[in-house]
Amino acid sequence: MADLDEAINALRQGIPVLIHDSEDREAEVDMVFHASTIDPDRVNMLRTRAGGLICYATTWSIAFDLGLTWGDTLISMYGELERLTRKRLGYGDRPAFTIWVNHKDVRTGISDEDRAKTIRALDSIVEDYYDKSPLAARERFLSEFQAPGHVPVLASRRLWERQGHTELSIALARLAGLRPSVAFAEMLDYGVSLRIDKARKLAEEKGWPLVLGRDIIEACRNDQVCWNS
Repeated sequence: MADLDEAINALRQGIPVLIHDSEDREAEVDMVFHASTIDPDRVNMLRTRAGGLICYATTWSIAFDLGLTWGDTLISMYGELERLTRKRLGYGDRPAFTIWVNHKDVRTGISDEDRAKTIRALDSIVEDYYDKSPLAARERFLSEFQAPGHVPVLASRRLWERQGHTELSIALARLAGLRPSVAFAEMLDYGVSLRIDKARKLAEEKGWPLVLGRDIIEACRNDQVCWNS
């Protein structure tokens, strides 16, 4: 198992980082990249080597300032569809989804090139959020993106509130001194999620770090920015 420093260095360099959440939760491994390193090759890797839903994530505070709201909140506004939002999957957490978007300049939105363009543009919005202002980032977001699209935007709750892959990935970015902006996908096997023993073997073969969610959580406990993102 890789140590946290290896994972941090890999995230900075655009090397895949594998994160296992917990046997008590989803018991899944996700492949994670910092969004600033995303290109068509890395989207292809998420699609073919991981295989799950390719997602973009930032913090809830940034998503809120961009004008986004939770996906289940939007669905609950439409009559009987509200009943769908009352249910929870086995691990019990409320979903991290907001809306799905494309950048306005993509062709159809689904190709590796198109999704890379959308994810990199979302990362650039978060960069503007910090370097310019939340208002400037919001205006650019509303001007440059189209919905519904092919990239789901997820928002992390505070790590002490929820400890899913969304939160763990954002926490790792914080520990790496990077802006909270990541892309990831679940790793799948034939018919099922990839077990951690198979993920560990793949990580060793490829030289990719695999870290446990509990190690990220423990490292964040004394880091207020990370713990409260």
